[in-house]
Amino acid sequence: MAGNKGVAYVGKGTVEIQDIAYPEFVLRDGPGVNKANVGRETPHGVILKNVATNICGSDQHMVRGRTTAPEGLILGHEITGEVVEVGRDVEFVKRGDLVSVPFNIACGRCRNCKEGKTGICLNVNPDRPGSAYGYVDMGGWVGGQAEYVLVPYADWNVLKFPDRDQAMEKILDLTMLSDIFPTGFHGCVTAGVTVGSTVYIAGAGPVGLAAAASAQLLGAAVVIVGDLNADRLAQARSFGCETVDVSRGDPKDQIVEILGVPEVDCGVDAVGFEARGHGHDAGTEKPATVLNSMMDVTRAGGGLGIPGLYVTGDPGAADAAAREGSLSIRIGLGWAKSHTFATGQCPVMRYHRRLMMAILHDRVQIAKAVNATPIALADAPRGYQEFDSGAARKYVLDPHGLLSHA
Repeated sequence: MAGNKGVAYVGKGTVEIQDIAYPEFVLRDGPGVNKANVGRETPHGVILKNVATNICGSDQHMVRGRTTAPEGLILGHEITGEVVEVGRDVEFVKRGDLVSVPFNIACGRCRNCKEGKTGICLNVNPDRPGSAYGYVDMGGWVGGQAEYVLVPYADWNVLKFPDRDQAMEKILDLTMLSDIFPTGFHGCVTAGVTVGSTVYIAGAGPVGLAAAASAQLLGAAVVIVGDLNADRLAQARSFGCETVDVSRGDPKDQIVEILGVPEVDCGVDAVGFEARGHGHDAGTEKPATVLNSMMDVTRAGGGLGIPGLYVTGDPGAADAAAREGSLSIRIGLGWAKSHTFATGQCPVMRYHRRLMMAILHDRVQIAKAVNATPIALADAPRGYQEFDSGAARKYVLDPHGLLSHA
């Protein structure tokens, strides 16, 4: 049996590479594993040799100590790999298949899965609807920033690439299908982005940049990206976006300079609960700032897509209300403007096959848009540190040295 190594959260601000158990077709006890899931058998699963597994901004929330994630949790929910073992109940996935894994773990059998709401599967997390690999309060499924990982309900969950050689040529693009590309796309779709739209995207991290590329793919006329980080704003401009530096003040004042009017058709929040203030408050955490500014700059009758993460437990929040996810949002403003709001995990399976085809047929260059940067699994601690400091990169871990040509 092969060994295994994974990226473990070991305390606020720190991850390390640890020797971990090779996956089995049963969920064993460990950090973060829901006790009701211990011993759960997964003959419907496959074991993957990870080809690419990415560091996500959502992982950073845990590593910063801004969630209730336990020490020792193996991180990682953005997984692309080769099938090396197949459970006895798997019918259609074969050894040697190269696949993308949605970060949502879904059974394919429950009411929500049958309705396409795979981000809130009812059968994989005893605590609440919805589950993910290597994430706090998501059932305790072992994370994929590792050499090998178990994927349950494989016939339902994995997306097989049609041609292995073609896929490896575009692997840095295809690895974004597990999360940030569908998530950014979902934010735009739920905000109502279509041909000719004007769009404001708050946040120029990887999800925000993926949302910007998605807005372009959907036919937006103007895509405006707002952030505090000059390097990330430059990355957004590198593929044709307009930008707003919110450290200069209210985004509305810069949007009017770009569009001639102080509002957009659609808004996408790709920041989430660790939002900073604008202008003089740019150095201060103000978690409701982005939501309130989006309502301010989105036209009456417009839509707000909110793929940015908001949590029910934030031990590092500045006040008691925010520690339990209660924010001072101007819901009256959104009501008065008849805004639509869409929140929650992206149901990746709703989009990933179509986005795969867009990648394979050169309709989008998502890896270039997010500045995908491969690094060795052993360099994950450095990747986390640089990403946390604001690097304008999407770090892609290479556990087996298969991305050297990418």
